[in-house]
Amino acid sequence: MIKAKKSLGQNFLVDKRIINKIVNTIELKNKNILEIGPGTGNLTEGILKKNPKKILVVEKDDNLTNLLREKFKDKVEVINQDILMIDENLLSDQTLTVFGNLPYNISTEILCKWILNIKEKIWFDCLILMFQKEVADRIISDFNTKNYGRLTILANWRLHVKKICDLSPLSFQPKPKIDSTVLFFKPKKEFFTFKNAKNLEKITRIFFMHRRKMIKKPYKQLFNNNTYIASKIGIDLNSRPQNLDFEKYFQLTKEYEDLRS
Repeated sequence: MIKAKKSLGQNFLVDKRIINKIVNTIELKNKNILEIGPGTGNLTEGILKKNPKKILVVEKDDNLTNLLREKFKDKVEVINQDILMIDENLLSDQTLTVFGNLPYNISTEILCKWILNIKEKIWFDCLILMFQKEVADRIISDFNTKNYGRLTILANWRLHVKKICDLSPLSFQPKPKIDSTVLFFKPKKEFFTFKNAKNLEKITRIFFMHRRKMIKKPYKQLFNNNTYIASKIGIDLNSRPQNLDFEKYFQLTKEYEDLRS
């Protein structure tokens, strides 16, 4: 019997009702699928029933990799690697539909990496990902709320996001101590373009470093106290980071890049 490893943040999804809800989110017939963190393969089984063209799964755990290869044979291609070490743009020459019960300790790191590494040809058509509910609430929050932050801005820059469902700890084995949420992401056709997407990550990181304080100090750090830019964009420097909407952060990033070009 395979035992979940706390060090890898393993909690195996066992709730068949939830598995059915997840795999019925979109049509999967003849699609190329990527699943991250398949665990013992319960969600994988649900995906297989939908007759996809191909399934790739990425599993870091050696024991689980052996289990999955034995269980699914040639129906599934198992990649025994850490997803953070993989260049997702090279996984397939076909566009992938992505599922993931992401390890909660690295879920935000995975999502941010994928967003910041999006190329002109996007490697996925949608992402159906599970997060700790607290993280999901940050991703889908509105500005002027306590959950609004860097993750909200980065996710909503390139992706449309909607909630699929919440899950209780009873849906997993072993049971985590927190609730979970499944989110659906689809690439935006129109979005702000930057010379380097990591500049948006830098701007938001510096602004939200002290989220309870006014933005005067981080603004001064980034723009050498050039108040013209704030005036041009329509920013009150007495505001707090959560008071600026997505558009303001996108405009700030543009101005930051223009100053350095």
